[in-house]
Amino acid sequence: MPIWKRNLIICWFGMFVTNVGMSQLAPVLPLYIKQLGVDNTALIEQISGITFGVTFIISAIFSPVWGKAADKFGRKPMLLRASLGMAIVICCMGFVQNAYELIGLRVLQGVITGYATACTTLIATQTDKEHAGWALGTLSTASIGGSLLGPMIGGYIGENLGLQNVFFITGTLLLIAFIITALFVKESFTLQDKKVLSVKEIWATIPNKSLIIILFVTFFILTLALYSVEPIITVYVTQLSGDTSHAALLAGMAFSASGLANIIAAPRLGKISDKIGAQKVMLTALVVAGILFILQAFVKNPWQLIGLRFLLGLSAAGLIPSVNILVKRITPDSLTGRVFGFTMSAGYLGVFGGSVLGGQVAALFGIRYVFFITSALLLINAVWVYLKVFKTLSLKEEAFYKM
Repeated sequence: MPIWKRNLIICWFGMFVTNVGMSQLAPVLPLYIKQLGVDNTALIEQISGITFGVTFIISAIFSPVWGKAADKFGRKPMLLRASLGMAIVICCMGFVQNAYELIGLRVLQGVITGYATACTTLIATQTDKEHAGWALGTLSTASIGGSLLGPMIGGYIGENLGLQNVFFITGTLLLIAFIITALFVKESFTLQDKKVLSVKEIWATIPNKSLIIILFVTFFILTLALYSVEPIITVYVTQLSGDTSHAALLAGMAFSASGLANIIAAPRLGKISDKIGAQKVMLTALVVAGILFILQAFVKNPWQLIGLRFLLGLSAAGLIPSVNILVKRITPDSLTGRVFGFTMSAGYLGVFGGSVLGGQVAALFGIRYVFFITSALLLINAVWVYLKVFKTLSLKEEAFYKM
């Protein structure tokens, strides 16, 4: 097996588990916080929101820091640091005595993250050009799949094995990821003795700054769109079915349908990106996703919603690989880690922003407006991509692919 493919398999497992660890708390947080001694319902909701969101905000701040370290010291050391650190921190969450200790550990989890950034950089720089799209597409399924399936996995473990075991099982899987990474991941990397460039100096070396900005914004809007329904999906399913007995299960299915579809479609769309150009796949995916969000506002029952969420996952699967392929192609290898770090920061901010946006819009205007506003953001982004990315790269495609 080629080294890049073996690295991909190990990184996929590690990234999937890492993203499950980031998101699996969502359904069990209120129950766990109540178990820790908080009885006031309003306070439980407030602490749950802070505890879930703080990890993503802190991760957005520290992703570029770990990207910088990956460019200087190598990507494998960052994989080992993040997987072992998160394994310890998440296991410790099972032993906390109060909600404030839990919040502190979630903050620490955000600080030591960086596994996804190092994985993406390693695969992007170690994979040959003709397989890069397929490899990055496959890797992206671990990120989105882990994030979207995490709540269902966490909820299942919490309900059947106990709330504390959510943390112990996830921590054990991360420890396994650390061990197999240490044993089997291979990286060709020369330690950088030269001065590490500042953000300003890096920005000056990037050849197409407007394209990088558009890619960051696209990544942010994609994750915002996927997570905008998280605060309202259970309520929406209840409204559609008129029955609360299976609302949690149907809501979990609706939310996770996108993750399943992403796992199925992303490698194939990544391969298509290699053949026809990532900008074409990106534009098509944005338009289709925008239309699918509008349709979700008019469904009549939960099964229609689940079907549309699955189709949304298929279209969204074309976006992350396309963003990563274009970032790789316009960024020098020596700076790839830091630029991917900023891309991951945009994604983490999108997760947090989507959760906040969905809840606020639903409260002010109604649940269906969450889908309308999210759709508008995707379609506006599609117009921007068409004008600034698609037309530019289609005209200069041959020269661009030689960069």
